[in-house]
Amino acid sequence: MDALIGVQRLLRRRLRSQIAPQLRGAEVELLRLVVNRPGIGISDAAKDLHLASNSVSTLVNQLSRQGYLVRETDPADRRAARLLPTPAAHARLDEWRKRRAELVRGGLAGLGEAHREALQAAIPALRALADNLHEEAEES
Repeated sequence: MDALIGVQRLLRRRLRSQIAPQLRGAEVELLRLVVNRPGIGISDAAKDLHLASNSVSTLVNQLSRQGYLVRETDPADRRAARLLPTPAAHARLDEWRKRRAELVRGGLAGLGEAHREALQAAIPALRALADNLHEEAEES
Protein backbone atom coordinates (compact mmCIF):
# COMPACT_ATOMS: atom_id res chain seq x y z
CA MET A 1 0.00 0.00 0.00
CA ASP A 2 2.88 2.36 0.72
CA ALA A 3 4.02 1.96 -2.88
CA LEU A 4 0.56 2.80 -4.27
CA ILE A 5 0.23 5.79 -1.97
CA GLY A 6 3.69 6.94 -2.99
CA VAL A 7 2.80 6.75 -6.69
CA GLN A 8 -0.44 8.66 -6.06
CA ARG A 9 1.39 11.32 -4.05
CA LEU A 10 4.03 11.79 -6.76
CA LEU A 11 1.38 12.06 -9.47
CA ARG A 12 -0.55 14.62 -7.42
CA ARG A 13 2.56 16.73 -6.81
CA ARG A 14 3.63 16.66 -10.44
CA LEU A 15 0.11 17.50 -11.63
CA ARG A 16 -0.33 20.25 -9.06
CA SER A 17 2.71 22.06 -10.43
CA GLN A 18 1.42 21.80 -14.01
CA ILE A 19 -2.20 22.91 -13.61
CA ALA A 20 -3.23 26.27 -12.17
CA PRO A 21 -4.99 27.31 -10.07
CA GLN A 22 -3.93 24.63 -7.65
CA LEU A 23 -6.68 22.66 -5.94
CA ARG A 24 -6.30 20.73 -2.71
CA GLY A 25 -6.99 17.00 -2.62
CA ALA A 26 -10.39 17.40 -0.95
CA GLU A 27 -11.42 19.98 -3.55
CA VAL A 28 -10.50 17.63 -6.38
CA GLU A 29 -12.34 14.74 -4.71
CA LEU A 30 -15.50 16.84 -4.35
CA LEU A 31 -15.21 18.09 -7.92
CA ARG A 32 -14.88 14.52 -9.21
CA LEU A 33 -17.88 13.42 -7.16
CA VAL A 34 -20.09 16.25 -8.44
CA VAL A 35 -19.05 15.61 -12.05
CA ASN A 36 -19.91 11.92 -11.61
CA ARG A 37 -23.14 12.64 -9.70
CA PRO A 38 -24.50 16.03 -10.78
CA GLY A 39 -27.25 17.24 -8.49
CA ILE A 40 -25.81 15.55 -5.38
CA GLY A 41 -26.58 17.32 -2.12
CA ILE A 42 -24.05 18.53 0.40
CA SER A 43 -24.97 15.93 3.04
CA ASP A 44 -24.72 13.07 0.53
CA ALA A 45 -21.40 14.41 -0.73
CA ALA A 46 -20.16 14.62 2.86
CA LYS A 47 -21.20 11.02 3.47
CA ASP A 48 -19.50 9.78 0.28
CA LEU A 49 -16.30 11.68 1.05
CA HIS A 50 -16.36 10.81 4.78
CA LEU A 51 -16.24 14.49 5.73
CA ALA A 52 -18.37 16.71 7.93
CA SER A 53 -21.15 18.59 6.14
CA ASN A 54 -19.72 21.95 7.19
CA SER A 55 -16.34 20.95 5.67
CA VAL A 56 -18.03 20.08 2.37
CA SER A 57 -19.98 23.33 2.52
CA THR A 58 -16.69 25.23 2.86
CA LEU A 59 -15.25 23.33 -0.13
CA VAL A 60 -18.39 24.10 -2.14
CA ASN A 61 -18.01 27.81 -1.38
CA GLN A 62 -14.36 27.76 -2.48
CA LEU A 63 -15.07 25.83 -5.68
CA SER A 64 -18.07 28.05 -6.45
CA ARG A 65 -15.92 31.19 -6.11
CA GLN A 66 -13.41 29.63 -8.53
CA GLY A 67 -16.18 28.92 -11.05
CA TYR A 68 -16.16 25.11 -10.79
CA LEU A 69 -19.46 24.47 -8.99
CA VAL A 70 -22.96 25.90 -8.99
CA ARG A 71 -25.22 25.49 -5.99
CA GLU A 72 -28.95 25.33 -6.83
CA THR A 73 -31.89 25.10 -4.48
CA ASP A 74 -33.42 21.63 -4.53
CA PRO A 75 -36.99 22.01 -5.82
CA ALA A 76 -38.12 19.07 -3.67
CA ASP A 77 -36.68 20.62 -0.47
CA ARG A 78 -36.09 24.37 -0.55
CA ARG A 79 -33.72 24.07 2.44
CA ALA A 80 -31.35 21.76 0.55
CA ALA A 81 -28.88 22.53 -2.21
CA ARG A 82 -27.96 20.53 -5.27
CA LEU A 83 -24.43 20.76 -6.61
CA LEU A 84 -23.74 21.00 -10.32
CA PRO A 85 -20.42 21.14 -12.16
CA THR A 86 -19.66 23.99 -14.53
CA PRO A 87 -18.03 23.62 -17.96
CA ALA A 88 -14.83 24.84 -16.26
CA ALA A 89 -15.03 21.86 -13.85
CA HIS A 90 -15.34 19.42 -16.73
CA ALA A 91 -12.43 21.08 -18.54
CA ARG A 92 -10.29 21.05 -15.40
CA LEU A 93 -10.86 17.35 -14.75
CA ASP A 94 -10.35 16.48 -18.43
CA GLU A 95 -7.03 18.32 -18.39
CA TRP A 96 -6.06 16.60 -15.12
CA ARG A 97 -6.89 13.15 -16.56
CA LYS A 98 -4.98 13.88 -19.76
CA ARG A 99 -1.86 15.01 -17.93
CA ARG A 100 -2.07 12.15 -15.44
CA ALA A 101 -2.27 9.65 -18.31
CA GLU A 102 0.77 11.28 -19.93
CA LEU A 103 2.76 11.06 -16.69
CA VAL A 104 1.82 7.41 -16.15
CA ARG A 105 2.59 6.52 -19.79
CA GLY A 106 5.99 8.13 -19.44
CA GLY A 107 6.68 6.26 -16.22
CA LEU A 108 5.55 2.96 -17.70
CA ALA A 109 7.75 3.49 -20.76
CA GLY A 110 10.77 3.53 -18.46
CA LEU A 111 9.93 0.12 -17.01
CA GLY A 112 10.98 -3.23 -18.35
CA GLU A 113 8.53 -5.65 -19.95
CA ALA A 114 8.32 -7.84 -16.83
CA HIS A 115 7.31 -4.91 -14.62
CA ARG A 116 4.70 -3.68 -17.11
CA GLU A 117 3.22 -7.19 -17.31
CA ALA A 118 3.17 -7.48 -13.51
CA LEU A 119 1.32 -4.18 -13.22
CA GLN A 120 -1.17 -5.24 -15.89
CA ALA A 121 -1.80 -8.52 -14.08
CA ALA A 122 -2.38 -6.68 -10.78
CA ILE A 123 -5.13 -4.39 -12.12
CA PRO A 124 -8.07 -6.81 -11.56
CA ALA A 125 -6.96 -7.48 -7.99
CA LEU A 126 -6.59 -3.74 -7.28
CA ARG A 127 -10.07 -3.07 -8.67
CA ALA A 128 -11.50 -5.85 -6.49
CA LEU A 129 -9.75 -4.35 -3.46
CA ALA A 130 -11.18 -0.90 -4.27
CA ASP A 131 -14.67 -2.38 -4.63
CA ASN A 132 -14.36 -4.16 -1.27
CA LEU A 133 -13.15 -1.03 0.48
CA HIS A 134 -15.95 1.00 -1.11
CA GLU A 135 -18.57 -1.52 0.05
CA GLU A 136 -17.16 -1.56 3.58
CA ALA A 137 -17.25 2.25 3.70
CA GLU A 138 -20.90 2.28 2.62
CA GLU A 139 -21.84 -0.28 5.29
CA SER A 140 -20.27 1.73 8.11
